[in-house]
Amino acid sequence: MEVLKTTKGIGGQLTGFRELVKNSNKITFIGSPGFCTPFAELLAFVIRETGKEMAFIPGLKYENAKSVIATEDGMQLSDKTDPSADTVVLLGGLAMPKMGIDPADVNDIITKLQENSENKMIIGICFQSVFQEQEWDSYIDFDYIIDSDLTNNTIKL
Repeated sequence: MEVLKTTKGIGGQLTGFRELVKNSNKITFIGSPGFCTPFAELLAFVIRETGKEMAFIPGLKYENAKSVIATEDGMQLSDKTDPSADTVVLLGGLAMPKMGIDPADVNDIITKLQENSENKMIIGICFQSVFQEQEWDSYIDFDYIIDSDLTNNTIKL
């Protein structure tokens, strides 16, 4: 493992993602429903004008994949779609223990998504090293992981 770049804040996370997917054609996000959906939409927002096709798979429900499209109100999930892609982005909510998702099942979906792709890439995007803490990096052949830390201060004024 080699740290390529260190940035701060959500802007750094988004810029890092945009750089990694600059040569991707179709990107499919896989994440836990609800919790990861807005993160997929936020990540998609920074590449909305690139012409890349994007999809979101909630959990392991391949058949429920939906397009991620730009609207006047930001990025939104749209109609069901074929989620086949050259780039798969795993969102950290999948690896949270309470989700009970087996990384071997995720690997099966990745294989299915990328079976007709030549330039394959797997990116993990998480907070607090959840992929490493849950040892998903031992099961999933990530090309890159964008791992962010959060510090939250609740301030009374």
